[in-house]
Amino acid sequence: MTINRRNLLKGAAVALTAPAIIRPARAAEFEFRCGSNQVIDHPTVLRSNEATERILKETNGRLKITVYPSGQLGSDTDMLSQVRSGAIDMVLLSPLILSTLVPVATVSAVCFAFPDADHVWKAVDGDLGKVVQAAVAKAGLVCVGKIFDNGFRVITTTSKPIRTPDDLKGVKMRVPPSPMLLSAFKALGAAPSTINWSELYSALQTKIVDGQENPLALIEMSRIYEVQKYVSVTNHMWDGHWPLHNGKTFKSLPADCQASLQKNFARAAEEARADLAKLSASAIDVLKGKGMEFVQPDIDAFRATLRKANWYADWKGKLGPEAWAALEKVSGPL
Repeated sequence: MTINRRNLLKGAAVALTAPAIIRPARAAEFEFRCGSNQVIDHPTVLRSNEATERILKETNGRLKITVYPSGQLGSDTDMLSQVRSGAIDMVLLSPLILSTLVPVATVSAVCFAFPDADHVWKAVDGDLGKVVQAAVAKAGLVCVGKIFDNGFRVITTTSKPIRTPDDLKGVKMRVPPSPMLLSAFKALGAAPSTINWSELYSALQTKIVDGQENPLALIEMSRIYEVQKYVSVTNHMWDGHWPLHNGKTFKSLPADCQASLQKNFARAAEEARADLAKLSASAIDVLKGKGMEFVQPDIDAFRATLRKANWYADWKGKLGPEAWAALEKVSGPL
């Protein structure tokens, strides 16, 4: 990322060494830690830092939240365990990882469900989001504000481009620890394996896996272009990050602090969505400039392969009728 590209994120610049947070002269009444695996200049982290500054000011220094990016507090699965136990207070977490605790959370990630971001927001800010938030609450966590955007996921590979499901047969693909993604790539004929984000670059570099899938902006920011050659723009799945708070510590906050947290993380999510849209659009030119070759796959063939494998029917049964109905209310029949 160059300075100019970071300036696309209006008013969201931070120091490269630590989150920029206004510190009060006196100790805060509540001091919380929030973990994220996103790099420090990702919109999710930048806008979250802005949110914590507003919260600190609005609560007169009583509530101080420090955001730790780049997996400083552990892997996604580690941080989910920590926020459940109360070792940390918040985590910005993908529904793909959250689904290991709250299976229905992965409903927003059903493959090829959404044609564009507008359909995503209609779902996750509407009935679909309410279904997930209710399930998260039963697991002892609180969804704060709105879900952040991580973008539509695409496939990258080293040895060959992926145009159809046949091209995926036998390809060693890295996927995050997500039952839905693992089952999807198995149904498409690939040989997927789960590897944590922090280990992905080295796994690609040492040829433990030949391919991976992630949003375009993240592929650029994490320099995946150094160890991959082809980009297949499948947009097979949308991904985001829920701001999740330990339920007990959230409920321990005074009402005004809770309200400030909810309001400011909702605003941060909306602003980060706009930021990421700009970065995703510009990432195509940047990645091409780094030598990556873009391929337009046959999306209908991928969707047909999943249907033939009963993948949609299986996940409808796993997620339940309420969640599936909320999904198809926006996506249409799958």
